[in-house]
Amino acid sequence: MLCLGNICRSPIAEGVLKYKVKKAGLNWIVESAGTNSYHLGEPPHELSQKISLLHGIDISKQEARRFVKEDFLIFDKIYAMADDVIIDMKEIAQECWIDNKVELLLNVLEPSANKNVPDPWYGPEQGYHDVFELIEKACEKIVENNL
Repeated sequence: MLCLGNICRSPIAEGVLKYKVKKAGLNWIVESAGTNSYHLGEPPHELSQKISLLHGIDISKQEARRFVKEDFLIFDKIYAMADDVIIDMKEIAQECWIDNKVELLLNVLEPSANKNVPDPWYGPEQGYHDVFELIEKACEKIVENNL
């Protein structure tokens, strides 16, 4: 799960997918990262934590980390929150880039729609609720597609 700073969208996505994977009895490794290093080592945004906790998911122990090209060797699938994240990923990954490992998260709901998960960073709390709902639906579909 990948966004820009790894404190708003991708930590929610990591928490939600981990929750759903565990509930489904799948043995997956789920992590999140950001393409930028603005918030390295920081916990998720307080509103990301709050909204996740309202849904019974505690993401408070996560720490922001930066996406590295070696992630392509470790993970089978990388879900990006937005197209600008994919642009940054390509620059970081360079020769390690593998097209079929990367997908916009919301494409699991509407293939080829190329819709972005909005970045709630600058907005009010409602934006975090909206983002959680989008991510939750996409993560549910990811698990359904792999059962």
